[in-house]
Amino acid sequence: MSDIFENDMDGENENLSALEDSADINEESSDGFTFDKPLYHLKLSYSCESLYATAGKAGTLNPGDFVIVPTRYGRDLAVVLGQSNKPIGAKPSDIVEVDRKAAKDDLKRAEELKKKEKEAFVIFREKVSAHHLDMKLISVHFLLDEQKALFFFSSDNRVDFRELVKDLVSVFKMRIELRQIGVRDESRITGGLGVCGRPYCCHAVSDKLRPVSIRMAKDQNLSLNSMKISGQCGRLLCCLSYEFDWYSEARKSLPSEGIRLFYDGTNFKITEVNPITSMVKMLGEDGRLLEVNAKRFVKDSNNRWKIN
Repeated sequence: MSDIFENDMDGENENLSALEDSADINEESSDGFTFDKPLYHLKLSYSCESLYATAGKAGTLNPGDFVIVPTRYGRDLAVVLGQSNKPIGAKPSDIVEVDRKAAKDDLKRAEELKKKEKEAFVIFREKVSAHHLDMKLISVHFLLDEQKALFFFSSDNRVDFRELVKDLVSVFKMRIELRQIGVRDESRITGGLGVCGRPYCCHAVSDKLRPVSIRMAKDQNLSLNSMKISGQCGRLLCCLSYEFDWYSEARKSLPSEGIRLFYDGTNFKITEVNPITSMVKMLGEDGRLLEVNAKRFVKDSNNRWKIN
């Protein structure tokens, strides 16, 4: 990875569309929804998923407290990250109610289940090999408050794992659920360091995997080199999506690249717009290259850009 940024490419011959996330998200809107207060932000440590909850009968909760809550997989252990007065991106369906605070026996059982998960990891691989299945096991988790085991795996193809499930049920004597996940979910669960040297955004910043497109990279003036704009998961960097909203808003008050205007007795063409520094570069017909602060650009009565 040391030479990842050394050779620049124009991207014309690359199939950049393969890097895009094609997930179709029809998110439930939170507009007009009144949240109960206080609202707490919780996290499931085994999958880095987060959810919002009301305290219910658990009373006041503090950061670091462990609680038992209903999740999409079943009743399980979660850690309290803190109180949230203005949840970002939360939807009514995200809100659950804490059943109770975790007792010492719950925490002790959680540690015992972690050891059992390590053993299950080995058994799962052995069973997969015996059934000759193309599956990569990512994570194993035993629910704390239910007799149920979750196995997260990835595969390039659809997998018929019905016989595998029967084998696992005979071994663990509990409900078994196999979940096939994508490469972005795999990175979110396992974590790691990105090309920037910081932990993966999907693991450390937010568990919400927003779709990312090539357009986002173009609008941020990034080189369309797949090695530069994709993460270790092989998909476009999550940070492109996180920062896109800011770039879109900032560009509304800036002239676009390619427009022409008359200034200082010469026709100029805008060649580069930098929203971060608010500087605009222009190339004149007389060969002059000027760098002008964006604040000097205004629109005249004909909605054309000019420089004050």
